[in-house]
Amino acid sequence: MQNELLLMMPGPVPMPERVRNAMARQAINHRGKEFGGVYADCVRVLKALFGTKNDLFVLSGSGTAGMEAAIANVGLDKKIVSLVNGKFGERLAEISGQYGDVNTLESEWGHPLMLDALAEALEGGAEVVTMVHNETSAGILNPAAEVGRLARKHDALFIMDGITSIGGEHVAADEWGADIAIVGSQKCLAAPAGLSAISVSERAWDRIAEKRPYYLDLKAYRKSASKSPMETPYTPAVPLFFALREACLMAEEEGINERIARHRRLADAVRAAADAWGLPLLPVSDALHSPSNTVTAIRYPDGINDPDLRGGVKKMGIEIAGGQDRLKGKIFRIGTMGVTGPSEVLATVAAVQGTLGKLGYIPAADGVSAALEVLV
Repeated sequence: MQNELLLMMPGPVPMPERVRNAMARQAINHRGKEFGGVYADCVRVLKALFGTKNDLFVLSGSGTAGMEAAIANVGLDKKIVSLVNGKFGERLAEISGQYGDVNTLESEWGHPLMLDALAEALEGGAEVVTMVHNETSAGILNPAAEVGRLARKHDALFIMDGITSIGGEHVAADEWGADIAIVGSQKCLAAPAGLSAISVSERAWDRIAEKRPYYLDLKAYRKSASKSPMETPYTPAVPLFFALREACLMAEEEGINERIARHRRLADAVRAAADAWGLPLLPVSDALHSPSNTVTAIRYPDGINDPDLRGGVKKMGIEIAGGQDRLKGKIFRIGTMGVTGPSEVLATVAAVQGTLGKLGYIPAADGVSAALEVLV
């Protein structure tokens, strides 16, 4: 990895050699037994990471394709409530507006969701609820279990974007009542970008639209996956499936609980560093909402320019993320996703702290020592 940037972003993330090498091989017949075995391995591990026994399919398309597949298949001409407290909740709401009658319940980004308003909308006949479990644009973890409980109480379908939580955070899709859940390959799974996976409950199948998109028709995926060997309905991105299989096997070998614990410990270290620097986090926590364990969103101090900080860190070989849209220039974000460990986190904390000092901000305390205290 000499001369390669260390990506400490909320995706894409560094890919292990084992995952990268899996793509460097000859093409195979995607209707054959070998591909069917690759697909089956992915589905087996992903079901465990999703916390589901429902049908699960891998799509050749990014997480946004998974979002659209969910809404297009069950939300057509339906009354949809979209909970928004960040960029990706907003995206789900925008997609929902393309297919159904959407009611967007938007909080300030990084603030708790409007659960009281959700309850009122459900009492008023809303049929589908969308929510981002882990909103990386604002670094906040949203209460999927509570949203799922409200949706089920009013017999509405619950679509949960788990694109940046599944594989790095505790997810229990079935227990939480998530009728459709989605993950992206380049986030906590540490696979290449370009694939998404989607789980579908029996309740969702019972309410699937008669008119569905051609490429994202979930019934077509269900039919193909039921074959032996397993197939996709259309030509899949085969090299990406090879890589995803290796990433899934690595997650299985590490252990789900161990993987979740590692992500949390790394995030705790970054939060400890931010606290030592005297810089507040963006998200507002309460009994149901907490800071994300896969990305930490930190507010800029007065006088520090986003391009200067991130540019300075990048000169040291590390790339972190800035704020998106209305948060641009207000926050920087450090990812703790995938297969990163203590050494990468400490290097990132040191680079950020050093750059802050060069730009004239004197941290309240040593963030590297604070992070190290958590990690050892």
